[in-house]
Amino acid sequence: MSPIPDFLFYLAAIPAVFLTGLSKGGFGGSLGMLAIPLLALVISPIQAAGIMLPILVIMDIVGLIAYRGLADKRTLLIMLPGAIVGIAIGWATAALVNEAFVRVLVGIMSILFFLNYLRGRKKSQEARSHNPKLGSFFGMIAGFTSFVSHTGGPPFQLYVLPLKLSPTLFAGTAVIFFSLVNAIKLVPYFMLGQFDTTNLSTSAVLLPLAAASTLVGVWLVRVVKADIFYKLIYYVMGVVGVKLLWDGTSALLQL
Repeated sequence: MSPIPDFLFYLAAIPAVFLTGLSKGGFGGSLGMLAIPLLALVISPIQAAGIMLPILVIMDIVGLIAYRGLADKRTLLIMLPGAIVGIAIGWATAALVNEAFVRVLVGIMSILFFLNYLRGRKKSQEARSHNPKLGSFFGMIAGFTSFVSHTGGPPFQLYVLPLKLSPTLFAGTAVIFFSLVNAIKLVPYFMLGQFDTTNLSTSAVLLPLAAASTLVGVWLVRVVKADIFYKLIYYVMGVVGVKLLWDGTSALLQL
């Protein structure tokens, strides 16, 4: 079976993959959340998720090579068990979960976090210490939303950003976390029939762009100053949050 032949699909897919690559490379944080909404303009969100997962796995491999040895192990130990639970919940409720509701939920969390950042940005804030209960909770939400629509970035950032890790350590931790999450997701996605020949061949066409854009993201993380890096991530979270809330609310009103 050949890849999707529709020209309009690639007009949406190329920027979607490029932005996701920047995000997976560690730059821009939540930029990758725009991928599914962009692709959903031309194909179904379910098919979009199936096409994007193999691409995300390749991006993960590039990121793991670039950030080898750079990760906050305490964060991973706290969040990964919860993420596995979240993936299991997503799998068990795959036929019941309303994706529009998930978008609304993630959008509200992102907007509230951004507003909290604006409220406190003029204050001198110290790095927050680890909270295992909170980290496990956000890990579970990240696993669940990642399974449903590849939107695990904001829940992950809600816990990790206040820790104020260095940009490279933050990026390396995110790469390892989502590499493991995406690897675990492969099995349930396969069992749900997401990897048909059309989806896989379409993913293959986009793989060179996936690898190149991830390397661009890795480079940007290492040349941009930490305060600019974090400010950008907070603002992107706000914009993406508004987009997800709008999309989710619009879809729910049409039900």
